[in-house]
Amino acid sequence: MWLIPRRTNGLGSGRIPLPQPVRDALVRWYAGKGSRHDEEAGIMLVQQARIGEKWIACDCLQSGESPPILTPAFLSEAETYYLRRLTSTDRPEHHPDCPFFREQATNRLSEVHTHESAADPPMGYFEVLRPAPEKLAQKPEEDSSNDRTRQGSVPRLARLLWRLLHISGLNRVPPLTEDHADHSISDEFRTLSAAAAKVEIAPGIELGRAFWTHAQALHSKRLYASLREIARRWPRGHAPQAFLALFAHEFRGATIQVSGSDPVVIANRVQSPSVRGNTIKGPYLVLIVAGQYPEAHGYAPLRAYAQPILSGRRFMPVDSEFERAVLRDLIKLRVTFDRYDIDLMIEKPVFDTLTQIGPCRPDFLLEARSRSTGEIRHVMVEAMGSNDEMYLLSKAATHPRMEQLAPLVCVSPLDLERNRIAPAVLRGFGL
Repeated sequence: MWLIPRRTNGLGSGRIPLPQPVRDALVRWYAGKGSRHDEEAGIMLVQQARIGEKWIACDCLQSGESPPILTPAFLSEAETYYLRRLTSTDRPEHHPDCPFFREQATNRLSEVHTHESAADPPMGYFEVLRPAPEKLAQKPEEDSSNDRTRQGSVPRLARLLWRLLHISGLNRVPPLTEDHADHSISDEFRTLSAAAAKVEIAPGIELGRAFWTHAQALHSKRLYASLREIARRWPRGHAPQAFLALFAHEFRGATIQVSGSDPVVIANRVQSPSVRGNTIKGPYLVLIVAGQYPEAHGYAPLRAYAQPILSGRRFMPVDSEFERAVLRDLIKLRVTFDRYDIDLMIEKPVFDTLTQIGPCRPDFLLEARSRSTGEIRHVMVEAMGSNDEMYLLSKAATHPRMEQLAPLVCVSPLDLERNRIAPAVLRGFGL
């Protein structure tokens, strides 16, 4: 194998042969059979080839033939380097027995995930980016590397946002007696910022020291200045990074239309549960992570996750347009319960609950507390807004688990249309 100048066919002068140990390590890493040392060697070679504007020519064909080409690439979403085959009608294919005949599988964050995918609280510190020595490509997990069809795990940035919502209590609507009519978006951001002071990005560094709630901190570069200052004391083994939580009505590609500010453009496409087949309109609560951009000087906003929420006055997450409509009905239902001298609290669980027969995560958990007797009852509400076969099969598996915890009430779009949600919930509570 050789390093060759970019945009050449690999037959001319200027080819640099790869030492056999380096070639062998590259093959083992690409095939997912290598050691950590092989990964480090592979990443180093790909990184240097990219910076040096080189391609890699494979030696799997006969001498004198145009060699198949591999191009060094950087997967920004996963903060890692990998090799990509250069394929076109005028480019030769690798020999079928060549380890580079198949595309390298990488841990792509554009993978599809569903609301039914397991969601556990993120472990460790409130961080997404890793220090440079740890930016290693992931081994292939399956034969296919088509990230448009694989079912992927929930992105860490999403789970960190949910963790913040859970800690702050913003995934809960309080009873009517504890709510405030003049509650505003400023109150929501204030609550979110208070929660940020309770978690750490790295040992001894609270999230609140690198957390902003207005895009102006990014546009004015105040965020970068603060991050550079904090980075001087950043613990070894952790990458300096900062976070922004922004309110937005729309995003497209890598551009976020932020309320009250100029648009924010990040290095990668914005991730969100609002995808083709499940379009969820704004508003969104967007969590952005900023850090060192490889091969560039200084810091930049790298990734973003846009979580659909109920409204600017309530940052309660929703997973579909139908859920948002059901939630509005449940919030109105607090008035009815108040007439019964009962406080009704509504929670949107963001992580799974473990039962004796498996994990589950209901769409909504309702808690009713009698102000006269102190008795507490729970009901789970499932917003069944899809007739998709896989969706229904998943719900058929998780509903028995939910019933281990509390009575279950399932509501449909027809129930919403005919105002049957409130009576169904009241029956669930035995009222």
